[in-house]
Order: sequence, then C-alpha cells, then structure tokens
Amino acid sequence: MAVLKNKYTLALVVTLTSLSFIFYAPSTTKTTASKNTDPQTVPSVIEKEKITTPYVYQDSNPHLNQVLSEYESFISRAIENNLAPGAAVAIIKDTSVIFLKGFGLRDVQTQESIDVHSVFRIGSVSKCFASILTGVLVDDQKLSWGDSVKHHLPAFKLKTEEATKNLTIRHVLSHTIGLPYHAFTDRVDDGANFDTLVHHLRDINLIGKPGQFYSYQNVGYSLIGKVIESATGKSYEENMKELIFSPLHMHTASVNFAAIVNNDNVAKPHRYGKGWKPMSISDTYYNVAPAGGINASISDMAKWLLAVTDDSARLMKNETLEELFNPAVRATAKNHNFWRWKRPQSAYYAMGWRVLNFKEDTLVYHGGYVNGYRSEVAIHRKNKIAICVLVNAPGNLADISIPKFFELYSKQREAIASWEKTRVESLAWK
Repeated sequence: MAVLKNKYTLALVVTLTSLSFIFYAPSTTKTTASKNTDPQTVPSVIEKEKITTPYVYQDSNPHLNQVLSEYESFISRAIENNLAPGAAVAIIKDTSVIFLKGFGLRDVQTQESIDVHSVFRIGSVSKCFASILTGVLVDDQKLSWGDSVKHHLPAFKLKTEEATKNLTIRHVLSHTIGLPYHAFTDRVDDGANFDTLVHHLRDINLIGKPGQFYSYQNVGYSLIGKVIESATGKSYEENMKELIFSPLHMHTASVNFAAIVNNDNVAKPHRYGKGWKPMSISDTYYNVAPAGGINASISDMAKWLLAVTDDSARLMKNETLEELFNPAVRATAKNHNFWRWKRPQSAYYAMGWRVLNFKEDTLVYHGGYVNGYRSEVAIHRKNKIAICVLVNAPGNLADISIPKFFELYSKQREAIASWEKTRVESLAWK
C-alpha cells in the first residue's frame, strides 16, 4: 500500500536516559468471550486461554542494554509528545526476544493502554507473511518459485498471451508482473470483489514483460493467495493458520475482519484533527489478504520474527529463505527517513521483502499502512538483530522508528561485539 505522506511535524528531542529495561512475564489477564462465536472467524475461548507472552531474555551486555534503554526512552517520549496515541515494539537478537513492550493508548477515548497482546492491522507487512507461507509450501514441494500462475489458475489471463504464459510465482511476489503501478488499488479501497478485479486484469495494458520492471501491486500480489488455494485445496486463511500461526503459537493473529472487530484487546486506529481521534476499523484490504489482511499483536510478531531469524526455529530450509530474501529487481526506497541513520546506496525488492543496502549494512525490510495503522519490520541478518514496530496512527513515529533504532545500535555496535567476544573468551578459560 502506498505509504501515507507525513502530516505531522516532528517536535521530539531525544534525551538519553538510564532507564531500567522492562521485561514482561506471561499475561495473567483473561480475555472475555467473543461477541461473535463463529470459530472460523474469531479465536475460540480455548485459544485465548492459550495466549502466552514470549520469554524475554535479559541480556547482560551493558552496551546492548544501553541501546534498549535509549530506544525505550525515545518511543516513550514520542508518545508523550503526541506523535502517536500508542505503539508496540519487539526486538530480536540472535536467538532471543530481548525487548517486548506496548506504549501509550489503544483508544484515546477509553484511555485503555496498549499491552503486548493488543492487536493491530499490519498492512503491507502482510506481504512478508505471504512470501514466508509460500516458502513453507515450496519446502513441502507443493509449489515452486518458477511455477506458472496459469498452471495453478487455468482461467487467469493478462493482456497478452505471452505474458499470461510466462508469469510465475516469483514475478508475483517480486512485483514484476508487468502491470502498471498499483493497478486497481483504488478499487480495493472501494471494497471491490477480488475475483472480479482479477478477471479484469486481462483488460489492462502492460508496462513490460513479466520480470522486466518493478511495479508495486496489491491486487496482482494477492494472486499468490489463489495459487496457494489451488495447490493445497484449502483457503489462504486456513493455510496461514495451519502452517504459520498455529505452529508459532500466534493465537491472536488472524486474516479476516471479523476476528479483529470481535477482539476485546484491539489498538484502535486514529486520525489527527485537533488531537488524536479513534476511527472505525475498516473491512477494506481483507479482500486482498496476502497484500494487506493480517491482524497481529506485537507478541505474535515477536514469535514470527524469531522463527524467521533463528536457525533452530526456522519454518523452512535455510536455502529456501535465502532464495526468498535474494534481491530480484531494483526498487526505489521511498522511506527517506533512513537517511537519519545512513543514506541507502541501493534498494531492491526480493520476494515479499525489500532489501536496502547501506555502506557496511544491509536490511531486509518492509513497511505497511492501512486504515490508520502503520507497521515497520526490519532484519539485519549480519548482526542477527531484528525489530518490529506497530503504531495505531500514521505519522512520523512509524517513519523514524526503524532508522532511529539502527542509529542507536550502530553507535554501540563495536562495544557490543567487543563485550561479547571478551565474555566468550572468559567463559572458555573457566
């Protein structure tokens, strides 16, 4: 989804403090029964009782803890300075969750606070989930990156017979179908039927051959959902739940509108107008679920990020993940707030993920916006560190959240590494 332009002026002065790092124990709060008891749309009472908080490892590295303390202070002051009603953050290092916290309010009217199980819409970060799910099915030999879309969807057509024949899963997931930028996204906003939109893709003049040009899509990208349904005989939602959510114990995650509106612990979206005002949760973009239909809490996102980054908990083979993260096409990085940390030297789109190259650093990244929600996720694979930030409003906080973290981390990177090396050496002598 196109990222909403910033409307708010950043008026935040970050004060470095020595705040103690906060760790969370499993939640003891019981969630009440849902208003909608349909087990296909809302987590059951039994599932809600299973909801757990990931273990948060208290790292003894003082330099790493300084980064976490400064970043916590940064987010807290951003909320205090009204840059957003609320946010939630998860940070992964090596094989552990090292930070997990909710900030601010899930509804400025009710004054209810965000906790680590408060559910957000994650917008286009849903594309990352779609590509990971596809990777799992590739490992299961139910799909292949080079599979023809036409093979799985015989009735599917693009404007030309050649493009229709040559279009592959890799093209779909890398936004290189050949369709114009954001084809039919305006009609997704209007709630148009997805199958109807797919049928009319054949009427759109192409800008190039499959694989030739990067052109961001929501409708086109969501073809992967139909391909998955054809290959497995199950709905996209069933596959996501069975292969991603359930194995990772993401019991508050879902892929539909009913699940979020019936959840009692939701971070409401907000808009700005003489202060923050809560908005209604919209049913738009659930019709293109692979592109923007996932709901999740920061606790869910921590479990998912850990599975994507931790060798012992991978959802797929390492070589499959490498293929998924491999740059496929040049793609301009539109978040210029990364310049606050470093100027990107090049940017690519892989399959469901952006790849941003900086001097001496590379991030696998994606951002999302939908219905007043913002989401940001980034993985620094060399340093084995990852972060997810969820915000229940558009604006500067989401834009600067990832660059600010890596700016703080980079300042302490050598000290962090030196301390870890010294500790390993000292343990070896014991």
